[in-house]
Amino acid sequence: MESLMDKALGGIKIPRLWQHILFWIAVCLFITSMYSVQTNFMVSARNNLIFMPIQIAYYYTIAGWLMPGYLLPGRYFKFALGVLCIITLSVVITRIAGILFVTPYTIKMMHVTDGDYLLAAQRPFLEKFFDLQNMINAFKGTNLFIGFILAIKLAKMWYERREATLQSELSALKAQVHPHFLFNTLNNLYALSLSQSQKSPQVILNLSNILRYMLYECDTSEVSLSKEVVMLQQYVSLEKLRYDKRLDVTFNIYGDTEGKLIAPLLMLPLIENAFKHGVREQTDDAWVNISLYMMRDELKLKISNSKQIGKEGSIGKTGNIGLQNLKKRLALIYPATHHLKITDDKDIFLAVLDLKLNFEPQPAPQLTQHEATYSYS
Repeated sequence: MESLMDKALGGIKIPRLWQHILFWIAVCLFITSMYSVQTNFMVSARNNLIFMPIQIAYYYTIAGWLMPGYLLPGRYFKFALGVLCIITLSVVITRIAGILFVTPYTIKMMHVTDGDYLLAAQRPFLEKFFDLQNMINAFKGTNLFIGFILAIKLAKMWYERREATLQSELSALKAQVHPHFLFNTLNNLYALSLSQSQKSPQVILNLSNILRYMLYECDTSEVSLSKEVVMLQQYVSLEKLRYDKRLDVTFNIYGDTEGKLIAPLLMLPLIENAFKHGVREQTDDAWVNISLYMMRDELKLKISNSKQIGKEGSIGKTGNIGLQNLKKRLALIYPATHHLKITDDKDIFLAVLDLKLNFEPQPAPQLTQHEATYSYS
């Protein structure tokens, strides 16, 4: 309800309390206009002011208490029992208000002369109260508009709950990437330090740049593809320093990576996997080929690496956290716009990832001084 009103008012932010007040004023005017056909606007407005507090209380009891407290947590029996009690109570109060305040006022102000209507209004209170047709009308009057609003509210609550669950799961999966990457890189650094390698300072510098990117650039749902590629190049540089001449690495980029957005750290596990489960297990003639193709909004990442002949693949094992994490993130972020193909042969490992990316929002064009002057002339 809040977001719809914000859109209707051109994005103007209104306090939540005032949004609800304005909403119920609009509902009251709508119902008054609808029932004024049978009487007149003033009579309909006065009668509606009696019924509206009942409907408002009915709505907030269900939407603000029963739905979040019983329906969403799965306590369905208690929710159904609560709704039944609230419906019964609202119908009873509506009938009492109708008998004591609405019917007499309508007869007086509209000068009703219909004999059957006047005769029905003069019946004993309990007889009028338990009249089946009037009970049904009271139920319909209470739920005519409120039922529709509650359906919208329920759909909104389910959507928000689903989004919160997805975001929580994505955050947890993304958080796993950081320690997993750091663990692997520190292992590399430790190996270099044991041999007192002069490459250690460069490794630390590259690691610092990557961690800075992870901490300050990856706290959003999407990042610039060009920045993500720079981070991947720095990671590949780390691995080159570690393996030196026993590793042949190529990293080629085809197409324009500017102006596109991608989920942060999404491609890193595939590149990590090429070094960790392929190159590390070979003693010589190891190679890794990385190719990134970009055509409009379609990305293709192709990674292949050599592996020791006869070495059993690591796909599907519990230790392969990176690829398991990647598959879950792809299913959540790009459910219908991704394709991941992994081929694990006896002497080569190949991974191909296809994604459909979003474009970065373009800034609004600024008028030059000449254009601005011409516009107002």
